[in-house]
Amino acid sequence: MALNKLFKQTMVYGIATVFPRLLSFLLVPLYTSKGVLSSVSDYGEVSVIFSYFILFNVVLTYGMETALFRFYNKSEKKETVLSTIAISVLLSTISFVVLTVIFKSAFSTFFEVNPKFVKYILCILLFDVLAIIPFAYLRIQGNSFKYAFLKIINSSISLSLNLFVFLVLKPFSKTSFLSRFYVPNFEVDYILLSNVVASLITFILLGAFYFRIKYSFSLSLWKSIICYAFPVLISGLAFSINESFDKILLNKLLPQDIASTQVGMYAACYKLGIVMTLFATAFRLGIEPYFFSHFKSDNPEKNYASILEIFVSIGALILLFTVVFTDLLKTLIVRSSDYWQAISIVPIILIANYCLGIYHNLSVWYKVTDRTKFGAYISIVGAVLTLFVNIFFIPKYGFKASAIATLIAYFFMMVASLILGRKYYPIPYNFFKIGVVFCLSILFSILHFYSFRENYLIGGAFILIMSLVILNFYLFLYF
Repeated sequence: MALNKLFKQTMVYGIATVFPRLLSFLLVPLYTSKGVLSSVSDYGEVSVIFSYFILFNVVLTYGMETALFRFYNKSEKKETVLSTIAISVLLSTISFVVLTVIFKSAFSTFFEVNPKFVKYILCILLFDVLAIIPFAYLRIQGNSFKYAFLKIINSSISLSLNLFVFLVLKPFSKTSFLSRFYVPNFEVDYILLSNVVASLITFILLGAFYFRIKYSFSLSLWKSIICYAFPVLISGLAFSINESFDKILLNKLLPQDIASTQVGMYAACYKLGIVMTLFATAFRLGIEPYFFSHFKSDNPEKNYASILEIFVSIGALILLFTVVFTDLLKTLIVRSSDYWQAISIVPIILIANYCLGIYHNLSVWYKVTDRTKFGAYISIVGAVLTLFVNIFFIPKYGFKASAIATLIAYFFMMVASLILGRKYYPIPYNFFKIGVVFCLSILFSILHFYSFRENYLIGGAFILIMSLVILNFYLFLYF
């Protein structure tokens, strides 16, 4: 029964993670359609702001979510733990908002954000960060359905408001009473406002949490929590750098007159890799509980090896299929040809996310053996690689350098985890099978995109060969 409950909650949390990303992905065809945004640079500006959200959310929560899970479960004074963490996050977040309002000009200059957007950024950060601890408390209570419902509501509100503004309000603003509600050249503001509304409503639905807890603050407990949370913060920063810093650095290091446009093209074409990202995320959420629940079973290593083989095989087909049909997908997802200059990054980003997915599967060794510090070390080195390649090569190669940096970082993380895992927790991976499928899918993808692009006969042949190779392994060579 306990295991059934675990898998049930995992499925719900998986939906709560993947579905909002899917809804967010649906905005890409909207934003990149002709006449929706004023220019490609507008989309670039939005992408940079949302990259900062990822970074600031990590900094402003500073590992407190993870610390809550750890200290709440092991402490007898659970209310004190909950209250101490809630007060800490409340005070630090409000202090950040107040200081940013006071030094608004310096903030906008340093982060190269239009001053008029700062108020939206602060509102979104305020509501999102203050919602993190209530969300974590729902998970502690095992209230997975409410957690998922609120996450999906948040994304649905943002999506609905965007659709209303750009498909109803803007097109009909000149011919109906809607003109009194529409402000011309206000597109980026509308996008940010929709997120403010979504975050505010979510916070209101969770806000009762802050009225129900019994406020008390333990300084000694807080010091212990901070010591535990600090490595989590460092690891989170490394992750956020790998995930979002490419767009920030493109905006900072390229000439001002082209920076936003380059970011817009890069960010839009980057989204074509979402299929691999969603698959890897859903797969990780599904298998992580399995890793832990089967750790003490007989010969769990063999099952762990089989799981990686399944991921590599399905991932190979997703990679190849997406690359072969990139030029068809781009017309559906990245609607305007103004963005297609960056289409060459798609295979690179797909392969990078494929490597990241393999890394998450390989990471079983440090998770089940409580050597999570190695995960932090690997992420930090990956972040350093990301920064190094971007900083030194963006000025010359632009967004191509950012795509290559992502691939180098994730490939390194994959290889590092594999090497360390063989030392600390050997798993009998079938390297021949995995290697053939992995390398062949990448070879076919590169060959098709850069030599036989839009030749769907050859692309179809590559997919067929890849499928037969995988089928052959599973029918005749599975051991």
